Amino acid sequence: MTTALQIIIIITLIGIIAGLAVTRYGRGWFGTRASSVTAALVGIAGAFLGFHIGVAAGLTPVPVSDYLVAIVGALVTLWAWRNR
Repeated sequence: MTTALQIIIIITLIGIIAGLAVTRYGRGWFGTRASSVTAALVGIAGAFLGFHIGVAAGLTPVPVSDYLVAIVGALVTLWAWRNR
């Protein structure tokens, strides 16, 4: 696998896990009435946004921290989507 393909797979998995975790465990603050598939897709979009904003802004000196920014991006996007 190439590095770019690995990044896409990892970011996609981060978004799916964040979306499913929010629909399953986030009953209060993060809770949403949408399906798990919809929440997973929104999580994927947020993870990609967070990852690329972090890379473009140079916020992350260590490559592993790019994935932490992707997690934060997914959670922020899911939270903003919940408040739509």
